[in-house]
Amino acid sequence: MPDRRTFLQRLASLPALGSLLPRMGTATPAGRDYFLELGVRTFINAAGTYTALTASLMPPEVMDAMQYASHSFVPLNELHDKAAARIASLIGVEAAMITSGAAGALLSGTAACITGTDQKAIQQIPDLTGLKSEVIIQKSHRYGYDHAVRTTGVRLVEVESAAQLEAAINPKTAMMLFFNDADPKGQVHAEEFAAVGRRRGIPTMNDAAADVPPVERLSKYTKMGFDLVAFSGGKGIRGPQSAGLLLGRKDLIAAARLNSSPYSDSIARSNKVNKEEMLGMMVAVELYLTKDHAAEWKEWERRVQAVADSVRDLPTIQTETWIPEIANHVPHLKIRWDRTAVRISPQEVLQKLREGQPSIEGSPATTDKELVIGVWMMQPGEAEAVARRVREILKASA
Repeated sequence: MPDRRTFLQRLASLPALGSLLPRMGTATPAGRDYFLELGVRTFINAAGTYTALTASLMPPEVMDAMQYASHSFVPLNELHDKAAARIASLIGVEAAMITSGAAGALLSGTAACITGTDQKAIQQIPDLTGLKSEVIIQKSHRYGYDHAVRTTGVRLVEVESAAQLEAAINPKTAMMLFFNDADPKGQVHAEEFAAVGRRRGIPTMNDAAADVPPVERLSKYTKMGFDLVAFSGGKGIRGPQSAGLLLGRKDLIAAARLNSSPYSDSIARSNKVNKEEMLGMMVAVELYLTKDHAAEWKEWERRVQAVADSVRDLPTIQTETWIPEIANHVPHLKIRWDRTAVRISPQEVLQKLREGQPSIEGSPATTDKELVIGVWMMQPGEAEAVARRVREILKASA
């Protein structure tokens, strides 16, 4: 199946959201439907937590926390330190930082590994003269987010085997970067990668942005030995999409903080996280850790079954529940058919779903051979709406 980078490339090729007719949005208590006013299309999310599709929806408790924060002025660093300490305690890690998404965690975390708390070095980067300037990464782990790491000025050194990894470590090595979703593709897997870093005294960072659920992964990789782990805040955790988490060693988290907002002369000063997002992220973690994950999983399975049942009687239709191994590890539905019996391509089905009423965004994991429907971001009653539309489109082509 396509990886996250391919997903993003496909998303970039979609029509501009505002270019299609909007369906009726949800009016605010003041009575204004802002999306309708602006001509911006809203849709049923049968794709997943993709940034270009605005990821997840925040629970009311998260919105309440953000609204609460908006009414008062507070010392920003004090709020961050106390909210982040609570997050770290809840997850069971040494320290935490609330970042501007997982990409912000990658940038500030890499900077921390280069500079530590040396103020001169913090002000100097991305000029790495006299500083450590290399980050080691497996060739199979190069991806569309390593730009956030390269922003610090480092050179990425590609390796493939464990022997090459060991040989690449030298006095210039600032960090070793691991892309969690690519673990099956590389020769050096997560546990061994972290162990090499520990043995050689090189900080390791794991980008696990889209890798919860399951909830256990929030602490799994720090327990495994990674010094820093990055998570998106607005995907499975359902916090603010513009927020994220950097978890790990207390000294590196302290250095990452100095390399970021609100400190003015820092590489990640532009990666601002305000009080509303900090409080919202804290409450999102609280909710995520205490929710009934087993019941939620059963509901996702029910939604998959509802869509599968709607097309089961159509000619040559085959359905399969698909659970990606690492990123987006939740039930999806794959639908395949014989194109001589059902004369439409999966990509054409996606287009018809997008252009219909209500508008529906299917998964960009869809290929020329199979339609993929993601169910975990659907709201109550939407699985049935998707089932009806998918059946209508396929039946009309049979």
